[in-house]
Amino acid sequence: MNRIRCDQTPAWGQLRAAFDATGRAFDVRGAFAADPGRFEAFSQSAPHVFADLSKNRIDAATEQLLLTLAQQTGLQAHRDAMFAGEKINTTEGRQVMHWLLRNPPVALTEKPASALQNVASELPQVHTTLDAMLAYADAVRADDAITDVVNIGIGGSDLGPQMAVLALDAFAVPGKRFHFVSNVDGHELAAVLNKLRPQSTLFLIASKTFTTLETMTNAHSAKDWFEANGGRDIARHFAALTTNVAAAKAFGISTTFGFWDWVGGRYSVWSAIGLPLAIAIGSQGFRQFLAGAHDMDEHFRSAPLARNLPVRLGLLDVWYRNFHGFTSRSVAPYHAALKRYPAYLQQLEMESNGKRVDATGAALPFSTAPVVWGEPGTNGQHAYFQMLHQGTDVVPVEFVAVKTPRHQLGEHHDQLLANALAQAQALMLGKADQGGHKHFTGNRPSTFLLLDDLSPTTLGALIALQEHRVFVSGSVWGINSFDQWGVELGKVLAKDVVQRLASGDVTGLDASTAGLLARLRA
Repeated sequence: MNRIRCDQTPAWGQLRAAFDATGRAFDVRGAFAADPGRFEAFSQSAPHVFADLSKNRIDAATEQLLLTLAQQTGLQAHRDAMFAGEKINTTEGRQVMHWLLRNPPVALTEKPASALQNVASELPQVHTTLDAMLAYADAVRADDAITDVVNIGIGGSDLGPQMAVLALDAFAVPGKRFHFVSNVDGHELAAVLNKLRPQSTLFLIASKTFTTLETMTNAHSAKDWFEANGGRDIARHFAALTTNVAAAKAFGISTTFGFWDWVGGRYSVWSAIGLPLAIAIGSQGFRQFLAGAHDMDEHFRSAPLARNLPVRLGLLDVWYRNFHGFTSRSVAPYHAALKRYPAYLQQLEMESNGKRVDATGAALPFSTAPVVWGEPGTNGQHAYFQMLHQGTDVVPVEFVAVKTPRHQLGEHHDQLLANALAQAQALMLGKADQGGHKHFTGNRPSTFLLLDDLSPTTLGALIALQEHRVFVSGSVWGINSFDQWGVELGKVLAKDVVQRLASGDVTGLDASTAGLLARLRA
């Protein structure tokens, strides 16, 4: 398909002129004073998520220009190409179809004219694998002899399931503990193994190729520990989430669940990689998780651009990154169970859109992905919020709050919600102080995402919202959001360095690496 990069459109220049004329000096407080309907205009409901964008530095004219930019770059055609199963991951020649993993089996018969017909042959395989994986998950849930489930993976094979299992702890099966090992640092694996007994532990080895260095190092060490401590029957206590069935079999694993090359690692929690979550919340809960995401898929696919929440968020990201020059975004989930949500978003956004060339390989003359970072509220308030309020850099903040708690601890939740609302209010309003030290400039932008509760359905919708938001900004920038070549170089060099650590050979190394290697061997 023919993609047009954002800086090659008329709207790009119009946005630059609008920023110079009014955007640079835009004051959210004045915008509210001038427009009593601002909240209604810049807030909306999407499936399972309510979003308030009204505290952002944007007005109706700017948003209309951003929507025009989306149209001129071919965002809709690019989105439709993804849902049609075209190979929009051009550098790897792959389809991008993680969304198909959450598509219900009846959708194809209900929508015979839809673009899904182009990928109809894939959907039965998706549901055959899903049904088998969920049957296994329910069997593990019902097995009282298994008290500990250890997921060994890294990147998307760790961040997604770990984030989701922690987020949905209120729905988890009682009597089972879930552990996640990703780092090749043996301290992490050793700390987990010290808590386990071989006879009551299930290890899940999550690696599409069954060759990922960190994962397989940890997997072999776990197997060695298992056998050294009296473990028997590897086939019962180990399962693999991989397409390399032969390698898993050579390891001693007979239970495997695969997925497809059109599923990127950071988009794989919906696949067999989600097995830890399926064990935790059960097959029904996992299907609700998929259903919530599918609802957001349908919203992204069919809602008008002006009322399409992933589109509005993604375009706001472009406005902030390329015109305001904001270099980062802080994520503040006001729910303790979402403590790994910022880390999950780091990979989703920065691995997807941390690119310096466009889809044709041409160098970009503008910036792409912001740095994404954060911690749960209210902890972050007592750490880095000082900088958010009074620092020299303006950092947009994205609050996530949940209306209804799943505990009965009195006033805790009202205090939590009050803090979230107050922090967003304080960032916008600021406070005057002639002495300077207590002066808050205000006019610091924020977005507020609100869920009615934190459930499998709402979490699925929230994650899918973020996936599509990243798609939007990447599409406008003209980049390929679905490869990750930047991950590879260090991994290749590490294979050479590990051999040199053993041999001491520093031939051809730069002076710094050679000096450090020598010190480590001394």
